[in-house]
Amino acid sequence: MVFFSKAKIHPYWKNISQKNWLDWRWQIKNRVTDSKFLQKLLHLSNKETETIKNSLKILRMAITPYYLSQIEVGNTLCPIRLQAVPTIFETKISSSDFQDPLHEEEDCPVKGLEGILTHRYPDRLIVYVTYQCAMYCRHCTRRRHAGETDLPTPWPKILKVAEYIKKTKTVRDVLISGGDPLTLSTDYLEKIIKLFRSIKHVEIIRIGTRVPVTCPMRITDELCQMLKKYHPIWINTHFNHPKEMTDLSSAACSRLVDAGIPLGNQSVLLRKVNNHPLIMKKLVKLLVTNRVRPYYIYQCDLSQGIEHFRTRVAEGIEIMEHLRGHTSGFAIPTFVIDGIGGGGKIPIMPNYVLSQGHNRWVLRNYEGLIFNYTEPDHYTYEPPINIEKYIDPNDKQTINGVHELLMNLKKTNIIPKDLSRDKRKGKIK
Repeated sequence: MVFFSKAKIHPYWKNISQKNWLDWRWQIKNRVTDSKFLQKLLHLSNKETETIKNSLKILRMAITPYYLSQIEVGNTLCPIRLQAVPTIFETKISSSDFQDPLHEEEDCPVKGLEGILTHRYPDRLIVYVTYQCAMYCRHCTRRRHAGETDLPTPWPKILKVAEYIKKTKTVRDVLISGGDPLTLSTDYLEKIIKLFRSIKHVEIIRIGTRVPVTCPMRITDELCQMLKKYHPIWINTHFNHPKEMTDLSSAACSRLVDAGIPLGNQSVLLRKVNNHPLIMKKLVKLLVTNRVRPYYIYQCDLSQGIEHFRTRVAEGIEIMEHLRGHTSGFAIPTFVIDGIGGGGKIPIMPNYVLSQGHNRWVLRNYEGLIFNYTEPDHYTYEPPINIEKYIDPNDKQTINGVHELLMNLKKTNIIPKDLSRDKRKGKIK
């Protein structure tokens, strides 16, 4: 069986040598950034071209020749085109939009590293090593920075991030993000990875990239050999539609997995692109056959200018209903909403618990069959012995939130900020 489609080459580039076409540097250098050139390639009307030109004031356009070649010319609803080609809708700012909805900059603990470092969760953080991407997705949540420059984050800034990590012993997982880190030269990327790997308490290094989708030529043997030196390395990529899994993308994923790198995929639920259960089911099946584990489906963020991509949350729940039980468990991603103001990822799923009693739960399965589950009679909680011998001491230091209410007998509540009832206390004499 074939688990990918054959990648196309647009007629404009039919005379480009295979050596150049498969050279990621050539792809980056020859990205389509001009609306008039795009008009020629996609046979756009003058009105469409003018619309694109106006929308570029919000977020620049850059499309690799490879990714543009996968667009169906003349089809305005092609899922590749919708993700790559600007529209006038990006200029419309909704009342619910935010410039930085996830507070990635407010969650920077070091003055001067805003936009370079985000530390939200206790044991992991994000480092933004560039704001260049191979292709600027029109649904980008970091559009406030994406494409600002094609330069890497300066080395002195990277060193300051490393200093913070060294001082913060609870950090065990460093996510290298951007932009797209794999648009950096292999040498500079290795310099960054080697620095973070030298920090003793850093256990995991992750990389977030979309180049297996938008510029699969970047996944070279040279890159894979470099990454292998710094295991454990994990990579998450970003396929949104089955059409994106071409033979070249499949080969890129294979090279990474063969180098011992676990691959995950983070999709964004996008109106008119993938907001249908059967589209998502096809995508996750293609991913796992290409050894990519579906990781997240994101509800589209509340970033400025992308309301036209957002769907109803119910559509995501319907997709999850269609996946659970209907395909392999390891092919099922987690559907999440990223909480406004740095709330983090909140999992959303269908409700499988129908009721509960003293020691009995009533549950339903994917078919709608209803069951009960009976807990042990006369039950007393008996934890494992020698807990201190086996746990990570840092995990005890980072217990907070709802988990703290469960673990700490002295913690009785979590009080919302600016609670009106608290403001009234002591006011009347």
